[in-house]
Parts: sequence; structure tokens; C-alpha cells
Amino acid sequence: MSEARHEILNRLKNTVHNVPEKPDFIAPVYHPVHQPLEIAFKEKLEELNGSVYLFESEEALFAELKTRLSKYNSNNICCAEEAIQSRLETTQIPFSDCKKLPKTIEVGITGCEFLIAHTGSAMVSSAQKGGRRLFVYPPLHIIIATKKQIVDYLEKAYLGIQKKYADNLPSQITLITGPSRTADIEKTLIIGAHGPKELQVFIS
Repeated sequence: MSEARHEILNRLKNTVHNVPEKPDFIAPVYHPVHQPLEIAFKEKLEELNGSVYLFESEEALFAELKTRLSKYNSNNICCAEEAIQSRLETTQIPFSDCKKLPKTIEVGITGCEFLIAHTGSAMVSSAQKGGRRLFVYPPLHIIIATKKQIVDYLEKAYLGIQKKYADNLPSQITLITGPSRTADIEKTLIIGAHGPKELQVFIS
């Protein structure tokens, strides 16, 4: 037993321990985004079962939105953000402000704080009028955004929201990356488990 112990200790003593390479704390953590940000965002989100529609103008965006929403009951289309409400009214898209969410809600229309191209995520917050409800309850969540709201990486989105709200940050800041999903049960992917089954982002 002592010989075996002695042999093991000698092996440990003679083991060559390579000095690990010093980490580079300056180099970027993420791969660079080479495409236009709106294209990179679209590709990434659509990999995750979301849908992205790009438009040259706000007018074209709302015209297409009007066509897509025509199959829904206007009482079940909810929007609480005044800037978007104004554009819906101008385009004659019927909707409800849904101060009390109907049980039959079908569509929730919101804005966002930022869109992150690297991950295909939408950053939303409780500071948006309508609070957290319209990000969670409707089967279809539609986000209206502009190209100016797209950033390459998450860090820029956080810096942007800190700059926007300063010392009055929203009580909740959330990242939405595709429709709600889970694979907790028997490793079977289920879309719409804890929130919207569909996520559509309209960008002008």
C-alpha cells in the first residue's frame, strides 16, 4: 500500500502544470454584427419563430397592419399607448383601449424600448402605457418599432434605457425573444405556454 501511495505522489509531483492563457478582457465578447441591424434582427428573431416585417415608411407599415388585423374583432384588439393609438385612428384601424382586458382578447399592440439585433430580442418595460398586461395575455403580440430603436448588443439597450429614465427606472424591464415557449414537460417544445403564441414585429 505504501509503495502504491509513494508512486501516486511521485506522479503528482512530476506532473507538468501549464500556466493558463491570460484572458483577454478587452476583446469583444460577442461576434460582430456585419449586416444592417434590421436584417440581423429579422433573421435572428425568425430563427426563434417570431415574425418581422420591414417597411420603408410608417404609412406603409400601418396600411399592412390594417389588412392583417381586418380578420379580428376590433373589441379584441387592444392598444394602450397613445402614440400608436393616434396612428391606428389615422389609418382607420379599429381597436379598443382595453382598460379592462377582455377574456376574449386576441391581439395586443405595443411599442418597445429597444430591439436587440444580436439576440432578436425586444426590450419592453412597465413604463409603457398598458403596463405588463399586453406583453403577456394576448395570443398575438404585435410590436410597432422604428429602425432607430434597433441596437446591436444588449449592453447598448441597457445603456439607452438608463439614459432615457435616469434615476427613475421602470419597476420591470423585460426581454422578449420570440413567442412564449417551454420544453419542461417530456422535453416537448410547446409554443405559447406562458404568454403569446405569436410575436410579430413591424419596423419602419
